[in-house]
Amino acid sequence: MRKGQIKNVSYLKDRRRELRNNPTAAETTLWKLLQNEQLEGRRFRRQHSISNYIVDFYCAPEKLIIELDGEVHNDPINIQNDYERDEKLRYLGYKVLRFENKLVFQNPEGVLDIIKQQFK
Repeated sequence: MRKGQIKNVSYLKDRRRELRNNPTAAETTLWKLLQNEQLEGRRFRRQHSISNYIVDFYCAPEKLIIELDGEVHNDPINIQNDYERDEKLRYLGYKVLRFENKLVFQNPEGVLDIIKQQFK
């Protein structure tokens, strides 16, 4: 890792690959809508690391992070961990959006509209 590097650090490479190769159903669904610059020409990356965190989706030009949350994120400890993680990422200058997995299936266009509202 280069000094000061915070994105795609080498020690997380294998974990990022594992997550990309074993996505949740919600991640697969949203990825089909984001890949190949389909959303207003923005390029998204899957399972991108920033600092010590691996984020579900990342759009570099917008400094936008998208996280999809399943049931495990409803646990009080995980709620607190997610909050602290999001605050650290915001401190680094990133925008963080969180969506429940079920929303990706129930209202994908609504999810995309919310994402587009974050574009500059």
